[in-house]
Amino acid sequence: MRDFSYVRAATIDEALSAAAMPATMLLAGGTTLIDLAKCGVAEPERVVDISHLKGLDGVRIDGKAATIGALARMSRVAEDPAIKGEFPAISEALWQAASAQIRNMATIGGNLLQRTRCAYFRDPATFPNCNKRNPGSGCAALTGVNRSHAVLGGSSACIATYPGDLAVALTAFDALVHLGDRQVPVDDFFLLPGARPDKEHAMRPGEIITAISVPASPAARRSTFLKVRDRQSYEFAAASAAVGIELGGDGRTITDIRIALGGIATKPWRARAVEDALRGTAFEHDAIKEASRLAVEGAIDHGANHYKIELAPRVVERAILKIGAAA
Repeated sequence: MRDFSYVRAATIDEALSAAAMPATMLLAGGTTLIDLAKCGVAEPERVVDISHLKGLDGVRIDGKAATIGALARMSRVAEDPAIKGEFPAISEALWQAASAQIRNMATIGGNLLQRTRCAYFRDPATFPNCNKRNPGSGCAALTGVNRSHAVLGGSSACIATYPGDLAVALTAFDALVHLGDRQVPVDDFFLLPGARPDKEHAMRPGEIITAISVPASPAARRSTFLKVRDRQSYEFAAASAAVGIELGGDGRTITDIRIALGGIATKPWRARAVEDALRGTAFEHDAIKEASRLAVEGAIDHGANHYKIELAPRVVERAILKIGAAA
């Protein structure tokens, strides 16, 4: 770990000024920064502590939206009664992420800014060629061990899977990321790797996340997060789905449906083709199973990760049926 200077920001303005300086990283919960620094991946010249800023850790819910401060801890948001009642998929996604110790430390803003990463990215000593760490150097995963890698949204430069759970639920329900003076839809906040996989977020120099807002909706209220993984706890998703459904007055017609996938793409993946196929139709198992296959339209496997193309539609189907059973 290299030496770095440490600054504690006393105000948001101080944090914004510091964030604009080159080779600077922000410190909130520190769960990702410390991990990557130990790996030799993160090597900031300057660390700016924003964990003591006032007014950025609140959770506020009204009839229109939930507004979650960037410094709110994951565990606190997960157990908030209003979040559990109005946005259950968000609560469930948070509870299934990482370990209890990390959830108690990690912040909502930090969770969104975690790096899209893989084992090759985390091991610069053994695998110096990684386009995320060194653009233009190559991607070892393309021909290496890639069972956990993405089948959607990849490029010839990177196929690392976005690892988070919370952002999947936020993507399903059209959340906005507040960056001070502007707001960015969460689906636009995360960038596809293209030729520059080192650029993961739509943040500009001098910006920090201050809050996340999620519009209230009947689909968000009737929602769930389903995560399939190799082991029950402290493991990234092999495939996951955040699903919300609104049924019509007859209790059978799908008037609105929201679906986003995790574990299979280079960013949280909105399954709009599945939504379009099911919106306005009757809630029927055969139709749901058929439409769920559209979740992996355009998927490309690299050998060992082919199973995700079969798994993801099943996860979507199960999540939809779970919601229907609870109706």
